Amino acid sequence: METIRIKVENIVSQKTSDTEKLHSICKLLKYEVEHYDWVGFYILDKEANVLYLGPYSGKATDHTLIPVGKGVCGQVAQNKETMIVQDVSKIQNYIACSMEVQSEIVVPVFKNGEFIAEIDIDSHAYAPFGEKDKKLLEEIAQQISCLF
Repeated sequence: METIRIKVENIVSQKTSDTEKLHSICKLLKYEVEHYDWVGFYILDKEANVLYLGPYSGKATDHTLIPVGKGVCGQVAQNKETMIVQDVSKIQNYIACSMEVQSEIVVPVFKNGEFIAEIDIDSHAYAPFGEKDKKLLEEIAQQISCLF
């Protein structure tokens, strides 16, 4: 996982747009970690109190806007804490992006102490997320906060 952190650092320092950097990070995570089947960013629109879909890697999704508080992503935006769901069928207000998704991890991104976005990762595997994933993604969230 250390090599992923270094690769993210290299992407952040490239001379491309922030959107391109975020998309590259999505692709990196999706292809470097076997159980990451969909990786994307949801970005807070504070005035509308919704998250809108930013760069992602994986199958297209209809969920381009998510109200704060709804689904796993909306709950993370509301509570401002990482959330790991090992079995999405157990979540009452879960927003299904695909029938293949069995688990999800969502990590908040903060800038100057304020919630601004989140990293959303879906997996087709049951209960694959652990402390290593949480630690890696929280570190990446800190590394990339400058891109928002």
